This record gives sequence, C-alpha cells and structure tokens, in this order.
Amino acid sequence: MATTTRDFAPTKDGLKLRYELRGEGDPLTLIMGFSGSSRGWGEPFLTRMEKRYRMVLIDNRGTGESDKPDRPWTMNDMADDVAAVLDHAKIARAHIYGISMGGMISQEFALRHPAKVRGLVLGCTTCGMAHGAPTNPENVGKLVPQPGQSPEEAARAAFSVACGTAFLNTREGQAFIDQQIADMGKYPVTPMHTFTRQMEAIMPWDSYERLGQIKAPTLIFHGDDDKLLPHANVEILKSRIPGAKVHILNGIGHMFFWEAPEESVRIPGDFLASVN
Repeated sequence: MATTTRDFAPTKDGLKLRYELRGEGDPLTLIMGFSGSSRGWGEPFLTRMEKRYRMVLIDNRGTGESDKPDRPWTMNDMADDVAAVLDHAKIARAHIYGISMGGMISQEFALRHPAKVRGLVLGCTTCGMAHGAPTNPENVGKLVPQPGQSPEEAARAAFSVACGTAFLNTREGQAFIDQQIADMGKYPVTPMHTFTRQMEAIMPWDSYERLGQIKAPTLIFHGDDDKLLPHANVEILKSRIPGAKVHILNGIGHMFFWEAPEESVRIPGDFLASVN
C-alpha cells in the first residue's frame, strides 16, 4: 500500500509551503498550474501515478495550505520554491512533471537547478507570452473569478475553457466536474490576490532564448483541443529543447490529466522510467 506523508518547507523569502509525499518508487515532483493547489491533479490521475512513483505534491505559494502573501513574486521564486521543497524532503534529484504555469515553473527549475532534475515532462505549457503561440484573451479571462460570481459559477466558467470539448460533452466529464465543484469547500480557497500575483509572474517571464540550456531528457505533452495554451506551443518548445520528445493527445483539452488520466500517467511514466 502506498504511503503518504505531509510537511511544510521553508522558502528563501520566509514562506511555508505545504507538500505531500505519496506513493512508491523514484521521486516525481508534480507542479500544478495557475491558481491551483496540488489537489487539482484529481484522484484518477494520482491513484495511477502513486503505483509507479513517489510523488512530491506541492501547494504552490498562494494556494492550498501554503502561505498566501499579497506581494509580488516571480517565476524564479516559484522555481526556487520547488528546490526548497526537495531540499526539505531530502531528495537530491527528482523527475519533474509540470502543467501549464507549472510547466513554466518546471522550465525555470530545470534552468536554475539542473543538478536536481532527472527527467522533465512539460504538459500543456509555453515558453512565455513573448515567443509562445498566441492565447485567446477571452478564454484566459475566464480563469479569473469575476465580481458577483459565486465560487461555483467561477469554477464552471474556468472549466468551460480548461477542459476539452469532448470531455465537456460526456456524462463522465460532467460528473467529474460536478465532483470537483462539490469538493471545493473541503480545501482552502485560492484568494483573489493570488490570481493577480501569479499572473504578474507569468506575463513577463520568457524561456525561449534559454531553452537550449536544458540538459534533462524532456517530453512535451499536450492536448490538441487546448483552448488556453494552443498546442502550437509544442513545436516551439521542441525546436528549442535539445532532443525533446513529443506526445499529442487527440481530442483532449488543457486539463489532459483529468480527461485522459491513464494516458497521462502511462506515457510520461514510461518516458521517465527510461531516463537514468
């Protein structure tokens, strides 16, 4: 049976980050995207992955049970947060699997802390706003709660663009979303200032000119029905990261780990298992 431990790691700038070690096997750090905590991966994905890897699940600063300061921070800060968690957990080197903003953090982590990275999975992400494929501002805007919206209304608006069309039109997809919304009250709410501070970190960040410095074996993983970060980002990343591999999920949206949990564990899991 997989074991789970929870703890808090101190950051360089005095915050406490909640993390969880779950599962058995080589260490795999999972880095969540914009405004989400580590619980955002969903149990269908996590229960599969814990059978293969010892997951390091991090609540990014501003989310979950981690500290939520209302002050500016950068992508460098969030990459260094990952290093702080691994140091606290006494993990010298780990696989890294980040999605969306978490994929940006993962790139920055691989650039700032290369000795700590074994294999790298970049899910539904981009090299930044300056060189990445253009986003749809209207869709991105739906990720941020609007004045007067209830938490459920805000979540459904976000999921309407974060999830692929096919998933949204299935009974199973709607049931999963309904359960995610029903469970929201069990966990700390992401405050509005976190949306602002994380977006402030995302907008100026860019890795394009530095991607050639990534030495870790890399898999780029993306759905072709991504309404937030178009899958055209795949070729941009692949062209810049030496030796990068690619896997495209057909008919799958931004939240590929919800929509296709088996494939989202098996393909990256097999790739990382091949890395020394």
